[in-house]
Amino acid sequence: MDDEGRPTKYFTPDFYLPDEGIYIEITTMNQKLVTKKNRKVRRLRQLHPHVKCKVFYQRDYLHLLVKYGLEDPEEANMPPAPTRMPGPPQVVDLGPGEELSAG
Repeated sequence: MDDEGRPTKYFTPDFYLPDEGIYIEITTMNQKLVTKKNRKVRRLRQLHPHVKCKVFYQRDYLHLLVKYGLEDPEEANMPPAPTRMPGPPQVVDLGPGEELSAG
């Protein structure tokens, strides 16, 4: 903020998914830009912890193209698949379950 309380830095994610209540930021392979966007998302989370924002890297984008048949796996020249979606882990209550017994 400047001396008069106006913001001096802005961050506008690429997409907003209203049904999910989440913002999406897509990065490029340029490491300088990836680092800069990661820093912006971390700052957003610090200042506004209630705002959900996920960063999708190029590999995530390519995997979505293949998953939904928009790109052939051989032509996508994809890096290894991520082990989970980007962003902080979230705990989901799946409701009451039955206990498993041994044997």
